[in-house]
Amino acid sequence: MESAALNHLGFAHFLSQTDGVGKAVLGTLLLLSVASWYLIVTRAIANTLAQKRAALFLADFWDAPSLQDASSALAAQPVDNAFTELAQQALQAACDSEAHAPHRLAAAGGLGEFLTRVLRNGIDQEAARVEHGLTVLASAGSAAPYVGLFGTVWGIYHALVQIGLSGQGTLDKVAGPVGEALIMTALGLAVAIPAVLAYNAFNRRNRMWLARLDAFAHDLYVLSTVGSIRSAGPRAGDLR
Repeated sequence: MESAALNHLGFAHFLSQTDGVGKAVLGTLLLLSVASWYLIVTRAIANTLAQKRAALFLADFWDAPSLQDASSALAAQPVDNAFTELAQQALQAACDSEAHAPHRLAAAGGLGEFLTRVLRNGIDQEAARVEHGLTVLASAGSAAPYVGLFGTVWGIYHALVQIGLSGQGTLDKVAGPVGEALIMTALGLAVAIPAVLAYNAFNRRNRMWLARLDAFAHDLYVLSTVGSIRSAGPRAGDLR
């Protein structure tokens, strides 16, 4: 009899016995899990593609014989990564500053100041872009364990109430329902751990990515204001 009763215990039995609050907790954990994994997969793919495209662009950019040749090649390339976009913005800013400096307030401070603003704005835009989805991952990683713990406490409370009403308070009658309620805590941890690991990995990637972009912005500034590609110095923006 006891083994037959134990065979009926489990997640399905717990789900059939839980109330609306318990099901709402399960739904919240499921939603957090789906959102986290969607962001993990899509951001990982997007980051990998951006890394490859940037590497190809930088290889072509630094192989150009002159800044004019690089500008002509950029016009025919799709803007599919932050390095290409930043280079186009810098070269366009240099052209605009030369052609419209007396007539535009943005370019009134000279090429150096105008280019600095354009490059800083481009880096800020990319920083905001790479932050997409990290808030959801951070929220899932921090909130999911507490959501699961709340579901466990709620489940244990209802299990003890039912046991008290039945008048059967022996250990074998308590252990099953309480053990089922602990499933909520396990689900909360299962949601939180991948989210936290992904959040840390993406944060590290973003720091490295923006550091390379900042170094490339410095190279663009030097190329546009002082030298040429052959005298630009170290290729700090190169991903290779």
